[in-house]
Amino acid sequence: MSRVSVTYENHIAHVRLTRADKMNAVDQEMITAVIAAGNEVAASDARAVIVSGEGKAFCAGIDISGLSGMIGKDPAELLMPRTHGNETTNQWQEFAMVWSRMDIPVIAAVQGVCFGAGIQLALGADIRIASPDAKFAVMEMKWGIVPDMGGMVLLPRLVRSDVLRRMTYTAEPIDAAQAERWGLVTELADDPLAAAQALAEVIAGKSPSAIRAAKRLIGVAETADAAAVLDAESREQVALIGKPHQMEVVAAAFGKRAAVFD
Repeated sequence: MSRVSVTYENHIAHVRLTRADKMNAVDQEMITAVIAAGNEVAASDARAVIVSGEGKAFCAGIDISGLSGMIGKDPAELLMPRTHGNETTNQWQEFAMVWSRMDIPVIAAVQGVCFGAGIQLALGADIRIASPDAKFAVMEMKWGIVPDMGGMVLLPRLVRSDVLRRMTYTAEPIDAAQAERWGLVTELADDPLAAAQALAEVIAGKSPSAIRAAKRLIGVAETADAAAVLDAESREQVALIGKPHQMEVVAAAFGKRAAVFD
């Protein structure tokens, strides 16, 4: 049975976890399918992507029973080889990091529980829209382990150190309102998928080359020193000004019409 569906409409990719009967809990098949979906979308002409989960939950975390094949194996042999992401990640880390590396905006639409592997998947998105009843947890401490699916790269970018530590040390779920206050959630919506769709449509209507440039530039801005950021601003702008996408934006504005991009 398929664990993930990928569809495209109007330059928007929809990636859906399809294991609703198990609250989209993550087993080996889902790990493989999510990574494959990420690679497919990255190679497509999509301008934005929405990641969601079917049913009443976004993702309940790792399905312990589904990973029973790990029992008795050397953890170092399983976890330490860098097999994905230009030899920077293992498969569990790639589950989230493939979305973080995406050169188009990624929006996670979250309802119900978003625990463990699920929260790390959502962290790989640029933007997280959650239903008011959603719950979030860094769940690994419940099992005597630490987050190891990209969470320690992604979560510190969003929340204060004390919040990061509280969530990691306790494994306690927090509600969507608290998650929004702490910066984990971008916004709340009664229908997060519809809100994500509306936002993706806005993004997909912008210059595709400018959106990709903006995402690259933001990545530099979040990690580099001032001189590098200022240089990146200029380089990205030089590559955009006067080019077909930018000229179409100007023509559409003067013509009071929607821009049309090849």
